[in-house]
Amino acid sequence: MPTAGARRLKKHYVRPVWAISSSPEASLYHSTVLEKCEKFFRKDLIATEKFLSNTENFRDAAQFTLTAIPSRQTISCLHHDSTTMNSSSAPDGPEVHVNLNVRGMPRSATVAINERCNELLASGREIFKLGLGQSPFPVPDFVVDELKVNAHQKDYLPVSGLLALRDSVASYHQNRDGIPVSAEDVLIGPGSKELMFLLQLVYYGEVVIPTPAWVSYAPQARIIGRHVKMLRSHRAGKWQLTPELLDQHCAKDPGKPRVIILNYPCNPTGRTYTNESLRDIADIARKYKLILLSDEIYGETHHLGEHVSISRWYPEGTIISSGLSKWCGAGGWRLGTFTFPKQLRWLLESMASVASETYTSTSAPIQYAAVTAFNGGGDMDNYLRQCRRVLSALGQWVASQLNASGIETLAPEGGFYLLPDFTALAPQMRARNINTSAQLCERLLEDTGVAILPGADFGCEPDELIARLAYVDFDGAGILKAVEGLPDTTTLDEAFLDMHCPNVTTATRRLCSWAQQGAA
Repeated sequence: MPTAGARRLKKHYVRPVWAISSSPEASLYHSTVLEKCEKFFRKDLIATEKFLSNTENFRDAAQFTLTAIPSRQTISCLHHDSTTMNSSSAPDGPEVHVNLNVRGMPRSATVAINERCNELLASGREIFKLGLGQSPFPVPDFVVDELKVNAHQKDYLPVSGLLALRDSVASYHQNRDGIPVSAEDVLIGPGSKELMFLLQLVYYGEVVIPTPAWVSYAPQARIIGRHVKMLRSHRAGKWQLTPELLDQHCAKDPGKPRVIILNYPCNPTGRTYTNESLRDIADIARKYKLILLSDEIYGETHHLGEHVSISRWYPEGTIISSGLSKWCGAGGWRLGTFTFPKQLRWLLESMASVASETYTSTSAPIQYAAVTAFNGGGDMDNYLRQCRRVLSALGQWVASQLNASGIETLAPEGGFYLLPDFTALAPQMRARNINTSAQLCERLLEDTGVAILPGADFGCEPDELIARLAYVDFDGAGILKAVEGLPDTTTLDEAFLDMHCPNVTTATRRLCSWAQQGAA
């Protein structure tokens, strides 16, 4: 029998969401949070989990699943279409038994929005894809050429990665970040996302995530069963973690093992940290002996080319995460790198052991080609300079348009993201029955074809009218050719952006016009 607390949950706090789990809308429903659940779960979480895991309670109705989101708890209910499931004459298969840590988990919000946009485009809708954060720029030709030359490489490579590549990555960080690392301190994986998952699996401790944050940090921890603590930042503080907030949290249990994930330039805000802020955060990390995972995948997209790693101030405890997806335009190549201090060699070795039993090694041709990318040189420097030039001009223009329309947005400093805040327009949004970020993004997509993501997917509260916009829907190869012949002093003005980034500029104007509907 379910506990009294569980019965109260069923009666008072569970609101069914009748949605087929495979529908494009499912991920939006999953971001809905029932406010009363938070207090309830704090008192009776174990009873709730047991209750929800008892499928007999709902065998003929719906499958209820617990989706634990740090700082709040979400109940979602997926309706099982019995007519679809039972229409076949084939015998029933094995009963559904899914790990509670995974049950009810939707696909990554960024992946889901991209798939939905593609479906809408295929149906004939005009869609502006500002949801998925994929680099619009092509992989540099000289890196592609190296891949062609090494297409014949077919052997398994060492679990830790090709020695030549690890040498190249180590040299890259030595020269760029001024830290004493060697090939033995580098681990190569099939994307930095996979390496982050391995880290959370191998290291037993609390995962601390400053929010707003990339959508996959917390779900990875939840899959593994780690405790996650979200440290919330705000627009007034430039969406950045403060050393005071980190110190305040760690002081509650000074000896607790923790890994903190710091991402800069940041997805989803486009902001980065000053040297002074990094130094102060490093001091707190050293004070509590934290492991600091410094996600610097967007480092080379710093709009001024002035990215600095926190490893300069906390070398003994910082793991630098990088890869080819953002600054080299090679997201689909799936190659990530972790660079460890020698003091964390034990962690590298443990991760490599797990890697040997899971993915074995990263694609050989990709690793050989990546050597050229990390070696850099004049061609790579020019490629990066032109990419930054475009991203800076476009990001500044989009932010200025949003701000002029009452959508408060901090100008980006790196990457290709913005975090528009529609709070000032809340009265007219409420008049249109838009009360959550999920509703905002859904209505915007329906009304204008502009696809952006709810802030709730990035750790904001569901009723905060905040969203993430990725200004990447343009022909990266074409615009690189266009800027190549222009002096560096030439301003990429609105006319230039309209010509070479028409989807982004059109989408921005539509968004602004839509947001202003009903304004006084």
